[in-house]
Amino acid sequence: MKYLQVRDYLRALAGSELTAGDPVPSERALCERFGVSRMTVRQAVDALVVDGILERVQGRGTFVAPPKVDLQVRLASFTEEMTRRGMTASVKVLGAGIVEAEPDIAEALQVAVGDDVIHLHRLRFADDEPMAVEHSWLPALRLPGFLDGGVPSSVYVDLGTRGLVPDWGEDTIDAGEADHDEAELLTIGPGKPVLRITRRAFTGDQAIEYASAAYRSDRYTLWVPVSRPNPPVVPRNQHPPDPQGTA
Repeated sequence: MKYLQVRDYLRALAGSELTAGDPVPSERALCERFGVSRMTVRQAVDALVVDGILERVQGRGTFVAPPKVDLQVRLASFTEEMTRRGMTASVKVLGAGIVEAEPDIAEALQVAVGDDVIHLHRLRFADDEPMAVEHSWLPALRLPGFLDGGVPSSVYVDLGTRGLVPDWGEDTIDAGEADHDEAELLTIGPGKPVLRITRRAFTGDQAIEYASAAYRSDRYTLWVPVSRPNPPVVPRNQHPPDPQGTA
């Protein structure tokens, strides 16, 4: 198919000769080079936009997209994740203080409604580019003096000094659309897709953090390692299920 030739050419061009932010050849130039219609060229470009290799900028043209960060689902701080990728993490504190726990926050942190919780509202950066808007809540009773010296540069490092570093957690991941405030902070258009990740982190059997973040989906791709489950435990007086009986 003709569009595959154009697509593969542009993919190779973006991966070798061009860098992020460089414009790709115009539709007219590609039509002349491959002897195809504009519709065919647009089909090839559309495929690469969906793959995150190219991006369209309204009124300007089509450019090589910045590489996506592979966001692996693991219990680590944003700073740890960016450092692992060779990127410099930074943060802008948008708000911090002690608030009363609303019912959903209280349930997540296993505290009573109205109990004091620490609320942090932060904008996360990687190599000076905004990546995520995050709200975090922590139980104030377990963290006396947490904000006395200002917001710690890394919450997990501070928790570690108190012997409360999270050792397990659970994440919920949803697709969503950026609201007006998130779009402005992330420098994307309102309604653009974002990855919403909600986390509960635990130290032992007690919740130590509840967080909700909106990540730019144009800069993140989820990477989730998977493996075959362990064989089921079968009582000695029973036979294991027939492997031919399942798909």
